[in-house]
Amino acid sequence: MRRNIVHPGAGKLKYEIREIVAFAREISDRWNIPIQWENIGDPVRKGEPVAQWIKDIVRDKVLEDLSYAYSETEGAVEAREFIAARANSREKISGEYEEGSGRPPKAQPGDRGEPARIGAADVLFFNGLGDAVAKVFGFLRREARVLGPSPAYSTLSSAEAAHSGYEHLTYRLDPGRNWMPDMNDVELKVRYNDSIAGILLINPDNPTGAVYPVEVLREFVRIAKTYGLFIICDETYANIVYGGAKTAALSQVTGDVPGLALRSLSKEIPWPGARCGWVEVYNRKADRRFDAYVRSLVDSKRLEVCSTTLPQLCIAPIMGDSRYPAHLARRAQMFNLRACEAHKAFEGIPGVTLIKPRGALYATAIFDRETLESSAERSLPVKDPALAEFIQTRTAEVAPDKRFVYWLLASTGICVVPLSGFASELPGFRFTLLEYNDEKRQDIFKTLGDAARAYLES
Repeated sequence: MRRNIVHPGAGKLKYEIREIVAFAREISDRWNIPIQWENIGDPVRKGEPVAQWIKDIVRDKVLEDLSYAYSETEGAVEAREFIAARANSREKISGEYEEGSGRPPKAQPGDRGEPARIGAADVLFFNGLGDAVAKVFGFLRREARVLGPSPAYSTLSSAEAAHSGYEHLTYRLDPGRNWMPDMNDVELKVRYNDSIAGILLINPDNPTGAVYPVEVLREFVRIAKTYGLFIICDETYANIVYGGAKTAALSQVTGDVPGLALRSLSKEIPWPGARCGWVEVYNRKADRRFDAYVRSLVDSKRLEVCSTTLPQLCIAPIMGDSRYPAHLARRAQMFNLRACEAHKAFEGIPGVTLIKPRGALYATAIFDRETLESSAERSLPVKDPALAEFIQTRTAEVAPDKRFVYWLLASTGICVVPLSGFASELPGFRFTLLEYNDEKRQDIFKTLGDAARAYLES
């Protein structure tokens, strides 16, 4: 072509969570190996049944003609009003708050700052959070960077890198401190890089399962306020918190700092196939440039008319149902038990560490770098010599943790995601806590632990 039509950030769009699927399918097709999919966070695919009372609500909405119609561009009015009222019920806090309990936080004496208040106009619906993320980053000026965590969820890190055309800017999550953010690293990077316009955090975190205490959230807000930044907080897993972890929503601590909270139906109902997510906008009028930026998000939505109507119409009936808090609490307890199982499966294995998750649906194991890289000839037992040769060839120039993931697939059929695919310099891998069959799930965890041990001993 006479002109280069490729966007400068096109090469930054990497989603290892799905990219590993192509390799797994190739192995499955050529060598007839059944695959255990531990790469993607779909509770329903992994056997979790959707509660009958939730199905009944969806069925009743399907029978309403308006569920087949366009909704308003910003989202169905009743859904936006419900979400705004729900956000405003998050009261002022001074201590910590276990959001996954389904109970609203309590105001206490000595609270610092007022929670952000929003109206229906501050809620904007998208066709899943992937759509929201693409627009949130796509409509930023290319020179305006957003500092995000490492490890980072691939959709977020890739979108930020693609919009700028450069590698994603990251701050460190410290596995030695239960994956807490290195706040000194955050502030130094913000202070000495004036291209940074915003800070991204994921709470609870994907891929690590970390849950940030209120004090950490307030420190993010302090830094944002000090340096004139806005905050993006992915709160997809806000109601999947367990193991005694306590946290808060961004709206409860942001004060007058502009911010965006990203939420969805996918994981907590669960209804990932609905592709229904929304952004809650805080303090839109606090800064004219932030206001203009949010207006661009709304304008971009008008070009596509609206997001899918049916799931929006189900939000208030489902989340407002008296059974919903118990639904959240039951699932939080379920994932806590699974997190304990995963942690136990890796306990005492030299050279690999799994910090017990306290939120979200995943566990991340990290290798000791020196141990992992001490030999380039590590492998796992593979029955077919042709498959072993194939893996040997395909792993010649990949990251050390991805090499393990390829051998794991060939040896066990279990598909996990290398941690290097999450904008991380730490070698390791992420897997899900989603398998609903208890015996099968425990066998998967044990097999993963045994394979990590065997690989490091090879």
